[in-house]
Amino acid sequence: MELGNQIKKYRNELEISQEKLAEKIYVSRQSVSNWENDKNYPDINSLIRLSEVFNVSLDVLIKGDVKKMKKEISEKDRKDFNKVSNILAIMFGLLILSAMPLLYFLDKIGIAIWVILAVASVYVASLAEKMKKEFDIQTYKEIVAFTEGKNLDEISKAREEGKRPYQKIVIVLFL
Repeated sequence: MELGNQIKKYRNELEISQEKLAEKIYVSRQSVSNWENDKNYPDINSLIRLSEVFNVSLDVLIKGDVKKMKKEISEKDRKDFNKVSNILAIMFGLLILSAMPLLYFLDKIGIAIWVILAVASVYVASLAEKMKKEFDIQTYKEIVAFTEGKNLDEISKAREEGKRPYQKIVIVLFL
């Protein structure tokens, strides 16, 4: 939400007019109207008075509905992660299925095409790993929970974090 929407929302919750709000914070009604329509922004003194009148912190007034914004960010992150994961799955599928046909039908050109596909797949895999590190998701259970928009409870999260050292050992041994 933007500041103008916040001001309007809190003013409507108090059921006061723009004029009454303007009187309480010592500005003109046009100033309140301009703030609500995002034509300009209140100065710091007006922001402090607004927070006092609305009985909310400056942080809440300026930032808006923090939970809603976090949910929107989380949803966007989840969609981006799903998109990268799907691209990665398709690329690795192509990489596996195309090796022999490219080599058989196109010989050296086929090998070059396959190498380009492999490099692109490694790049997309590095993007996925970067996102996993950013969102602190490593185990299968954490990844599934993230892609479904859920959070693991504290106990499950601790158990999953406990598995990570063993997974790293397995990765080192088999790769």
